[in-house]
Amino acid sequence: MSEPKGRVRVLHLDHTGASGGAELALIRMLEARPDWTAVLQTPPLGSGPNVWDAMPPRVPRRAVGIPQPAGASSGGPLAAVGFGARLAVQAIAVRGSAAFRSADLVDANTARAAAYGALAARFSRAPFVVHLRDLVEPDALGGAGHALMTRVVLPRADGVIANSRATLASARPFLRSDAVAEVVPSASGLTVGAALRVSADAPLRTVGMLARIDPWKGQGELLEAFARAFAGRDIRLQFAGGAPFGHEGYLEELRRRADELDVGAQVDVLGHVDDVARLLDTWDVAVQYSTRPEPLGQNVLQYLAAGRVVVAAGEGGPTEWVADLENGLLVPPRDVDALAAAFTRLDEDPALRARLSGAAASTPGLLDDLAVARAHLEVYLRVLAAVGR
Repeated sequence: MSEPKGRVRVLHLDHTGASGGAELALIRMLEARPDWTAVLQTPPLGSGPNVWDAMPPRVPRRAVGIPQPAGASSGGPLAAVGFGARLAVQAIAVRGSAAFRSADLVDANTARAAAYGALAARFSRAPFVVHLRDLVEPDALGGAGHALMTRVVLPRADGVIANSRATLASARPFLRSDAVAEVVPSASGLTVGAALRVSADAPLRTVGMLARIDPWKGQGELLEAFARAFAGRDIRLQFAGGAPFGHEGYLEELRRRADELDVGAQVDVLGHVDDVARLLDTWDVAVQYSTRPEPLGQNVLQYLAAGRVVVAAGEGGPTEWVADLENGLLVPPRDVDALAAAFTRLDEDPALRARLSGAAASTPGLLDDLAVARAHLEVYLRVLAAVGR
């Protein structure tokens, strides 16, 4: 089916086929059938699993340029030169592509895509929008990535869509005064208002974390705290998420550590889960405990909308959604003892679990994917108006 004439044509740039939060968020938003004509452009992705296979067939996919490795750049001067050369080649390929020339607006979905997208758009009149899904800090972007973001990407951006107030605040010093800047949470597959709430009559049976397997996502800290609170009990710990970006070894470390803590038989490693809503309905307590501040924490939004008892690290984007003892528990970050104590408190107080569950499902501001898409379109239209397109 052809797209209606007169709709805004948006070229979405992404740099990888790995199943990351940014990629899943874009797929969810485009599945909601937003009111613009979308084209996805990536570098060549090679063989193997590709998250974009889940993209709606009506969204054209284009591959141009050369592969762009995932992750922050590191490795010294020679690696930095190679990193810059790959970005330059990719920028030239994007600039010369038919999709770029025909787009009304270019939207970079990831920091790496923003780097070569900004170079491609630098001497063009193409309105350029950047998704900010990470804090604009060296710890999150890497040294070279932070330099590119602050010196090349953000000064060129006509608009930015940040996933939290914290993320936008970290970018503001580098934005032009006339850039359109809005906070819109990432599309997280939320079904708002249909939560299966935790009952005060049911014992605590399952604790879970929905996050890719990665040392900074806090699976190790959660495992330690779970063992201190629940070892030998009829309570399970479930890790849901794949292990992209070379973290299979960390997954094996988690399994070994679970055996050392005598909770190996209580731990389930589920891998990537497609039906997140059904999984969350089986959890009593859902945890976000990243070891550095999360810019947003899509999993926190998913936990809240599902009416789970949310336990989150008390820093970064999640604190914009979770109020301690109101719709969840905030725990001091990087404190295994404090996390274990929170579990014990919830275990011993079923009335608290039921109250937090009900309040989680009623958290104001939660948006389904179509509402997220509509908010994006408002930003696109403001950018187009601002640049006179």
